[in-house]
Amino acid sequence: MPERTSATLPDPSAIETKLAAARTRLILDKPFLGALVLRLPLRAATGDWCRTTATDARAFYYNPAYIEALSLEQTQFVLAHEALHCALSHFARRGHRQRRRWDLACDYAINPLLIEDGLIPPPHALVMPLYRGLTAEEIYPLIDERDDSETLDTHAYDLDERHGSSQSGRNEQDLEQRQHHTPKGQDANERHTPTTASGLEPRTAPPTPLTPDEREALSIQWRQRLAGAAQQALQAGKLAGELARQIDHLLQPSLPWRMLLARHLMAIAREDYSYQRPSRREGAFILPGLRSHQADLVVAIDTSGSIQDGELSAFIGEIDALKGQIRARITLLPCDRALAPGAPFQFEPWETFVRPERLQGGGGTSFKPVFDWVERQDGRPDLLVYFTDAQGEFPKREPCYPVIWLVKGSASVPWGQRIQLN
Repeated sequence: MPERTSATLPDPSAIETKLAAARTRLILDKPFLGALVLRLPLRAATGDWCRTTATDARAFYYNPAYIEALSLEQTQFVLAHEALHCALSHFARRGHRQRRRWDLACDYAINPLLIEDGLIPPPHALVMPLYRGLTAEEIYPLIDERDDSETLDTHAYDLDERHGSSQSGRNEQDLEQRQHHTPKGQDANERHTPTTASGLEPRTAPPTPLTPDEREALSIQWRQRLAGAAQQALQAGKLAGELARQIDHLLQPSLPWRMLLARHLMAIAREDYSYQRPSRREGAFILPGLRSHQADLVVAIDTSGSIQDGELSAFIGEIDALKGQIRARITLLPCDRALAPGAPFQFEPWETFVRPERLQGGGGTSFKPVFDWVERQDGRPDLLVYFTDAQGEFPKREPCYPVIWLVKGSASVPWGQRIQLN
């Protein structure tokens, strides 16, 4: 983008009016995105660090000349783009990944969501049909290290690896100065000099990167904002499609499934003292006696091809380890569209729970055969655990026994308890 002289700089008032109009339209037409955009104060910026737009998870930075060149619809897109970077906590999810590839992955993940939601992208927005529906973590390994694409915006919440040690040194100096001179109790968004049309100059230097404490605090704050915005939009009936699915997946608690499963298995063991009257041959006194209930556990495994061998082996090993802590009889039901040949496979409490040598699968997914088999039995199990990606045909009615779905992926279940696999 060519540099402008002071005589040809865009009118600040006109740019702010345009941004305000774009935010208002988002609030009215896309209440979920609008609620998130309102959380980012608008800050004018110039210089090489912000040629288009940028965010540091605390504010929305924009180059006035860039905003002037966009249509109102494209302005809506860039506002929502930065807000989603923050709401999806891209600033806190990179870990040890290389920054440039991670930035590309985040843009590839966000742009299709906004386009599907009806927003109009500006020129040069990164879109790849191959990556549609994938998260940034899933996209990252698919990006070639030699990919020279450029992100739509500047992700200003990290150290800039492209500027080398001098940039890092300046950032560290700014960071130290900020920590020593920020008034106590001041919000992170207030640490930046506001830049508006009222006479203050646009920001020319990039904001300092987030400290670990700020990163953690902002991640929690943005997750709360995401949940609140999603709830309001769902109540208004204006949140659906791939955007709703990914948000639901992100808000699902990533709990340790082994601990949750162990808790359920321990609950059904029901080992307790009984005061039932003994037989006369044992004497006249009524003394407490330990009575143990043998748990009847049904384990169903999705063999449609979405579950990898390593994941399946780890799951079976975990069940076997938990089975050793209680007296449990296990019935194994591998299933895709039908039960696997040889099923059911049954294991008494004293037997090791192992995977059958051959498990055929790959023919689609239906959960009905498992529940139909249980229905034909004389009794009902204490618990049914289904290991699956939850993408298949469910029975229409919920059974009268507890069901736990250990779900790999982000699909939902119509009933039962869903536990997200880490």
